[in-house]
Amino acid sequence: MKTYTYQAKLEPGGDPTITVVTFPDVPEAITEGGGDAHALEQAGEALGLALLMYLQLNRPLPKAVAKGVAVSVAPDIAAKIAVIEAFRASGLTRRELARRIEKDEREAGRILDPMHATKLRPLSRALQALGQRLVVGVEEIERAA
Repeated sequence: MKTYTYQAKLEPGGDPTITVVTFPDVPEAITEGGGDAHALEQAGEALGLALLMYLQLNRPLPKAVAKGVAVSVAPDIAAKIAVIEAFRASGLTRRELARRIEKDEREAGRILDPMHATKLRPLSRALQALGQRLVVGVEEIERAA
């Protein structure tokens, strides 16, 4: 099962009340918050936006190898990334994907647009059409030390 989880590094900001979060494997993702908990809340969004930008630029997603605090992207962003990756690997045309999900080609284009917000149901249908399925899991949140 593929997840879009990367390890974050937390450091104090210039102001002692601020925590800065970076991702060694995704240097474009950086954020901060008022303390560790708030910074980690912001981190998932920053990570998701950075990964979507990789896809927008037709760059492969970085491999997650660093050690740190695990941060995952939001479920809708993970599903969007999974659809785009599966579509690119499939060799299908946008027209064929549209036919398989019973939508017009413009709607299929919006589903494949990294910067267009898409609800989970159409993303799940697109994954099914691409021979994959969306699986939702729950796990404990790892807290910063």
